[in-house]
Amino acid sequence: MNQIRPMPALCVLFFAFLISNGAFAQANEYRIVEGGGTGSHPAQMMADPSLPTHTLFLPQDLSSFGESKPLPVIAWGNGACYNSPWEHVNFLNEVASHGFLVVAIGLMPKEQGEPIKERSQSQQLLDAIDWAIAQNGDKNSPYYQKIDTDNIAVSGMSCGGLQALEVAHDPRISTIVVCNSGLFEDPTGRMPGMPQVPKSQLNNIETPTLYLLGGESDIAYNNGMDDFKRIDHVPVFVGNLDVGHGGTYAQPYGGDYAKVATAWYQWQLKGDQEAAKLFSGSSPGLAEWPGWKVEKKQMP
Repeated sequence: MNQIRPMPALCVLFFAFLISNGAFAQANEYRIVEGGGTGSHPAQMMADPSLPTHTLFLPQDLSSFGESKPLPVIAWGNGACYNSPWEHVNFLNEVASHGFLVVAIGLMPKEQGEPIKERSQSQQLLDAIDWAIAQNGDKNSPYYQKIDTDNIAVSGMSCGGLQALEVAHDPRISTIVVCNSGLFEDPTGRMPGMPQVPKSQLNNIETPTLYLLGGESDIAYNNGMDDFKRIDHVPVFVGNLDVGHGGTYAQPYGGDYAKVATAWYQWQLKGDQEAAKLFSGSSPGLAEWPGWKVEKKQMP
């Protein structure tokens, strides 16, 4: 009978070093996108085995985050309800590089960017929130006491925007970002797998909300602008850039959409008053950006 021999002490120390430094690819598959982004916390895209149904975008070095400086959470839903954020990699990575934990629905995209077209569900946004809260309280997690569970956003593009609106009533949510999306007047009979969310769901929004639309050429423009007109009970801001339904997600560092969304998250999730200037005041800063048209209600 074969005997199990104890591993030499030097080997034990070596493997402990590898584990502590994330050297096992099978434990955490990751990829550096666009050099980590332009923010002060270079980011990575990662598949974490503790949440195999999602893709993480987060700072590569978590050592500067803790109870006094935690990572706010952004749960993200993808366009076309794809079960992978392959269309939004540049955008999400850029946001994360400014000190956020982005938990995107679906499998980590392949290097070549092939789409994974299985359908996702709105519940996966809540799964992302559940996971983040659990990790923050788990002493064995690398995210232990590093996550800001009091500052959580739900966001998404197109179908993912509908998913974000479908879960808008969750009391753990601090803000909502709806990109190239808006609720249908009659949601029945739309694309199979798309959330069938009625306009009455807008009444369940309890937090400041940002709409980013692609101008009149965006197929979601009328729906999104109608949502904006109907929302009167919470602060709401809509920004339009004439880029159509595809937004600027695939542009270097996510283009203007990433800059605007990041500023919103900085304001709403971190209390950054400098970032707030893009949206607040009698003449919001975003109105001065080339090509942007803005409207707001119930906001300073």
